[in-house]
Amino acid sequence: MLNADQAEQSLPQAANEADDMGLPPLLLGTYTPKVDDKGRLALPAKLRGQLGQGLVMARGQERCVYLLPQSEFRRVAVQIQRTSMGNKAAREYLRVFLSGAVEQKPDKQGRVLLPQMLRDYAHLSDDVVVIGVGTRAEIWDTKAWESYLESKEQGYSDIADDVLPEVEF
Repeated sequence: MLNADQAEQSLPQAANEADDMGLPPLLLGTYTPKVDDKGRLALPAKLRGQLGQGLVMARGQERCVYLLPQSEFRRVAVQIQRTSMGNKAAREYLRVFLSGAVEQKPDKQGRVLLPQMLRDYAHLSDDVVVIGVGTRAEIWDTKAWESYLESKEQGYSDIADDVLPEVEF
C-alpha cells in the first residue's frame, strides 16, 4: 500500500502513462479556489497539467460549469454531432452545450476567466468548488455542491450495485 507521499508522486507518473496509452487525463479530487473580483479562477495546480495549455468551459448538468481538455471536448462534441440531425433532443442539447462553450488558456498564474454567462448559469459567487470527475472537472457554487452532495449521499450507496456491477473494491 502506498503512503500519501508515494501516492502523490505516483499521480504524475500515472498521468504520463495514460498519455502514452492515448487515454484522456483522469481528473480527481475536490478543491476550493476563490473567484477574484475580475471573475478569474486559479485552476488547482494538480488539475492544471492535466487540463493542458488550452481547455474548454461549457454549461454542465445540474447547474455547474464543465472544464474539459480540448481533446476531450472535441471527442464529446463529435459524439453528440454523430447523433441523427433528425433527433430533436440531440439538436437541442447540442445548441445549448456548444453555444455556452468557451475556449480558455490559463495565464502565467494558472488563472482562467469564468465568463459572466457561465457564472450566471451556474449561480457562481466567489466561493466555488472544483471537482475532478474523470475526464472533466466541474465548477460548482460551494453551497450548491454541499447541498447536492448531501442529497445524493444515500443514493450513492443504494445504487452502487446497479452502477458498478462488474467492479470489485
